[in-house]
Amino acid sequence: MEMELIDRIEKALNNIRPYLEADGGNVKIVEVTSDMVLKLELTGTCSSCPMSTMTLKAGVEEAIKRDVPEIIKVEAVNVAVV
Repeated sequence: MEMELIDRIEKALNNIRPYLEADGGNVKIVEVTSDMVLKLELTGTCSSCPMSTMTLKAGVEEAIKRDVPEIIKVEAVNVAVV
């Protein structure tokens, strides 16, 4: 993974982390694939929250794509789709 890209992703995540942490959750970068898919692990209450898929798409993915337009998709590696 290119460190400059990871730094920009981390910066974008830091903008939304306070909102996740307020609800007892957080996110952690797992990898960026060669086709520019960002894989995240949801931690804390985010990993079991029924709203986590919506949070990931509406909050996290939007923030990442706005700040790091190279990323085409954001996926959580540990969210069970219900």
